[in-house]
Amino acid sequence: IDEEMEVHTDDYVQFVAQHLQSAREHCSDPQVYVEQRLDYSHLAPGGFGTGDCVIVAEPTLQVIDLKYGMGVEVSPVENPQLMLYGLGALAAFDALYDIREVSLSIFQPRRANVETWTIPVNELIAWGENTVKPIAEIAAHGGGDYQAGPWCQFCRIAPTCRARAESNLALAKHEFAPPAELSIAEVADVLAKIPELKAWASDVEAWALAKARAGTQIPGFKVVAGRSIRKYTDEAAVAEAAKAAGYSDIWDKRLIGITAMERLMGKRAFTETLGDLVIKPEGKPTLVPESDKRPALHRVSAATDFTNTNNN
Repeated sequence: IDEEMEVHTDDYVQFVAQHLQSAREHCSDPQVYVEQRLDYSHLAPGGFGTGDCVIVAEPTLQVIDLKYGMGVEVSPVENPQLMLYGLGALAAFDALYDIREVSLSIFQPRRANVETWTIPVNELIAWGENTVKPIAEIAAHGGGDYQAGPWCQFCRIAPTCRARAESNLALAKHEFAPPAELSIAEVADVLAKIPELKAWASDVEAWALAKARAGTQIPGFKVVAGRSIRKYTDEAAVAEAAKAAGYSDIWDKRLIGITAMERLMGKRAFTETLGDLVIKPEGKPTLVPESDKRPALHRVSAATDFTNTNNN
């Protein structure tokens, strides 16, 4: 565990402690379970998961999930994994407590993503019985259709899945109606599909390269050495040779980056010592779905944008 992880896990512990304190305000004897096995096989044969933290209390049962990864921002809102964990926790503890709602939390510190979503017990149970159970029964008997989506990135056969390929290639086969230029609505449709298209193409390329390097012939392709940059074989020897040749200005000293400095000092000391000397400029404008949590930028005219660019 490095210092960064220690800081984030300390924050997670504090988050759990706050939720436990909140539970104690309404329940005299809340119970905390860490790394708790949560069995929901009554809905999905063989189904179970491990809850990072489960706080059992009245009237709210809490399931808290620590997501340390930062590749994908995860929301607890209608999150099937956490909802299944909630159902597993209800199956284990509902008989002991008068639970009326289930609170699902995601703590994802490296994405500054901390969110809680609450659902009434009757709605969660209805979802399990009416949505999960029928689909799980079909899947248990080998039925059902493959559905491509963002979840594909976690699948072992994602690079070669036919359903995923057909789903992504469908955009290329789409017959856009005249006129020659796409409408705003059609552009929006393309934009919504681009992230999955990029992910699929990257997965296929990585899979094909691994196969080719292992000896599989990919028709029409070959493995070659990529571009590289020059590097010293022995920096000490280079320094000695350069100095012997009469060159002295051979070292490049600069201040370490902000992330490295924060790791060196620790988050708290960094804030206290250098907080007033660090700014975070506004990022480059980027187009994202409306569901993104970041606030929208004010519209800037092309003339203003052109003027600002020239001034810089």
